[in-house]
Amino acid sequence: MATIQYFIRTQTTGKLVNIRCRLRDGRNVDLSAPTGLNVYPEHWNKEKQAVKNITDATYKSAVNAGLKKLEVHLINEFTAGTHYDKDWLKNTIDKYNNPDKYKEKKHDLFSFIGDFIERAPTRINYKTNKPVSHTIIQDYERTFNWLRKYAEKKRKKIDFKDIDHDFYTGFVAYLKEQNYSVNTIGKYIKTLKVFLNAASDLGINHYKGYKNKSFVVIKEDSESIYLNENEITAIYEKEFTNKKYEKVKDLFIVGCWTGLRFSDWNKINKENISDGYLDVKQQKTGDQIAIPLHPTVEEIINKYDGVLPAIISNQKFNEFLKEIAEAAKINDKIKKTTTKGNFTTTKTHEKWELVTTHTARRSFATNLYLAGVPSLTIMAITGHKTESSFMKYIKVTSREHGKILREFWSRQQMKIAK
Repeated sequence: MATIQYFIRTQTTGKLVNIRCRLRDGRNVDLSAPTGLNVYPEHWNKEKQAVKNITDATYKSAVNAGLKKLEVHLINEFTAGTHYDKDWLKNTIDKYNNPDKYKEKKHDLFSFIGDFIERAPTRINYKTNKPVSHTIIQDYERTFNWLRKYAEKKRKKIDFKDIDHDFYTGFVAYLKEQNYSVNTIGKYIKTLKVFLNAASDLGINHYKGYKNKSFVVIKEDSESIYLNENEITAIYEKEFTNKKYEKVKDLFIVGCWTGLRFSDWNKINKENISDGYLDVKQQKTGDQIAIPLHPTVEEIINKYDGVLPAIISNQKFNEFLKEIAEAAKINDKIKKTTTKGNFTTTKTHEKWELVTTHTARRSFATNLYLAGVPSLTIMAITGHKTESSFMKYIKVTSREHGKILREFWSRQQMKIAK
């Protein structure tokens, strides 16, 4: 009877490696091939041939389920006594993982997108080893919906060959007519590029008009604020009798002093803390980072006996957070410019109105930069890959840049005086 075994070839920690499959049937069949599923070596259980059931291995359920399904598929495909060449296992797994490559189907743009969305729930994100999220699938569906509506308006079929600069100009103008913001339009263009790149990778799309420099993902700054250390302290010191507000406040402050994304705040616990450092694998990138614990973060963790409050939805969290910031009198006047459709408006807000969960991460990066911490050190925690993208991310005014330069000159004069 045929047997399936899973194994990995390397034990180098901190880097994703491919899980391999070995199929044997007596002395006649002994084949090996990669499964297409990845694991960090430190998370692999050799005896159980599965990802360990530990907190850090957030992808364990998806990968372990994938291995079980693959085993069932291979056993069903295998026939004892049949001669198989050395590539049979590799090709069988490839057909299982990439049925699009072997399936007869229509190759027009809309058929491809429909099929791409239909298969999205079972597709694994290669960066995170987790299934494509529901939020991303919703972005796929919304983009496809507007593409179809645009085609109806133009009264023409839109195919791969039609996606060029003229299409881009027309589609963006059409979305502006729907009174969408610049960033929403940019998200639709970005998602369209996801479809086109996937089709190109499969050899279905041979037209490269969408790679033209003019086919840009437009965007404008959607959040132009950060909280300085005095404002963060004002929020932290504001006490609330309502426990929900107190928990939201504390979680937000933890974000301000760790730089973690909202999706990673629930990973802060005793298991991930050692020698004064918080060791976390980021959900979005899969990167492992070590963050020294700020005294305030230690206070909050101790306040909850090492187990921070559960995370509520981002939307609800932001509603509470604005009320908390208002109560803490974070009320500087901020002018914010927004473009919707073909109209640009500038409105004055009190600062608390603009505070969101992401303000914590941006505040972390900006405050460290202003304190003189090297950009590369901050980027190692925030996950920015280039200094140019990091400089666009932080919120430093021209006056604050001037202050940094003045302090540098002051230090230079002190060295000369000595």
